[in-house]
Amino acid sequence: MNAAPEEITSLVGREVYSSNGVFVGEIEDIQLDLDARAVTGLALAELNHELFAGQVGGSTGVIVPYRWVRAVGDIVLVNDVIERYDAGEQDEESAEIEARSEAR
Repeated sequence: MNAAPEEITSLVGREVYSSNGVFVGEIEDIQLDLDARAVTGLALAELNHELFAGQVGGSTGVIVPYRWVRAVGDIVLVNDVIERYDAGEQDEESAEIEARSEAR
């Protein structure tokens, strides 16, 4: 049974957790590719400071690639690759996290 479609803006305010249950942050905005008509990233604020300590500098948030999203419900689950970002293992996947500043 398919659920009724939701507005993309309904994602704003939802908490994001890794698939291992680690809190990552809260969705503040959505990054879109208007040409492809697709969501490309989730802009997160209210970050888990332990997870991103020293990694995002003076930025106010991060953008996580949408392809890392595993499930969307009351919360959003992302791949556990986000946890490798904390460990400083800047492999190709974890390097895709973009620091985001206040200016737009």
